[in-house]
Amino acid sequence: MTMQSQYEMPVIVPLTEGTWYQFVFLGDKDSKLYEVRMYDWGEKQVVYKKNGIENNLIMFPYIPKQTTYFMIKPVQVSNIKKKKELCGYLIIFKKVK
Repeated sequence: MTMQSQYEMPVIVPLTEGTWYQFVFLGDKDSKLYEVRMYDWGEKQVVYKKNGIENNLIMFPYIPKQTTYFMIKPVQVSNIKKKKELCGYLIIFKKVK
């Protein structure tokens, strides 16, 4: 997805109660800060992860306690002042039986 430096990119996903998910955010290599926040539908923050320049990959597992929509908000800050548009990837893996 195309992202703008310093702005969150909200992504809404339906998740199923008791199902194991693995979330992966891969940010632009020219960024100096990477963050991912995840909120339940009641806007309660359930996950917060942050990386600096040393690693442009954020991964975390999550098992929802209820079936509902969740909002994932990745953000990154460019290390190059004039570079405003950044590339980012959000990948969601779901464990199936």
